[in-house]
Amino acid sequence: MEAYQAVFQRKEVKYLLSPAQLQAFLPVILQHMEPDAFPHSTIGNLYYDTPDYRLIRRSLEKPEYKEKLRLRSYGVPGDSSQVFPEIKKKAGGIVCKRRVSMACNQAMDYLAGFLPSPEGQIFRELDWMLSSYPSLAPKVFLGYERDSWKGREEPELRLTLDRDIRYRAYDLDLRWGFRGTPILSPGQTLMEIKNPGAAPLWLSHALSENGIFPVSFSKYGECYKEICNERKLKKYA
Repeated sequence: MEAYQAVFQRKEVKYLLSPAQLQAFLPVILQHMEPDAFPHSTIGNLYYDTPDYRLIRRSLEKPEYKEKLRLRSYGVPGDSSQVFPEIKKKAGGIVCKRRVSMACNQAMDYLAGFLPSPEGQIFRELDWMLSSYPSLAPKVFLGYERDSWKGREEPELRLTLDRDIRYRAYDLDLRWGFRGTPILSPGQTLMEIKNPGAAPLWLSHALSENGIFPVSFSKYGECYKEICNERKLKKYA
């Protein structure tokens, strides 16, 4: 089994880039950054929530503390492929992610309550979340293409570019492919800058010079808004 990072703790700042902004910013990335260990990934996520979407509704209220539960894969998994049950928490502007690795069929059964928890601190945290929200179940599939970069001089600095972000609220299984409805405008890219500390000066200057400013953007939050809009349209159709 490949080694994987189980715990992440850092600031994550998001930016929505137009095609022109991305084209202008790419030379800066190439000058100061290099491809990460996994330079390109096709990422799939199943977001778990209550029947009334309590977790994402609370998240969109922008509380001081919020949490999410998701199951992540890299590529379309088979039954025995490695996937990652993950808790994502945000408090005081700091994002903390804690995850474990399991075979896909076992992870689905575990999160559904059909398998006992293995030993380990992160599994205990997952168990606590599952018991705190006993009706948690997959509510949204969300997939995208990601390019990943790291700083040449700042090895803890990470930058990701996500495109073709798509979702579906049916066929909620990572093994059933990556089809779905886009949530970004054509040509848009979601850039995330992830760093345990302050951004380096070259990065701050480049963002400002290209008119690239932070946005409040939640992929799952956007999916939830789209689902609500669809239900309203069906109600009044």
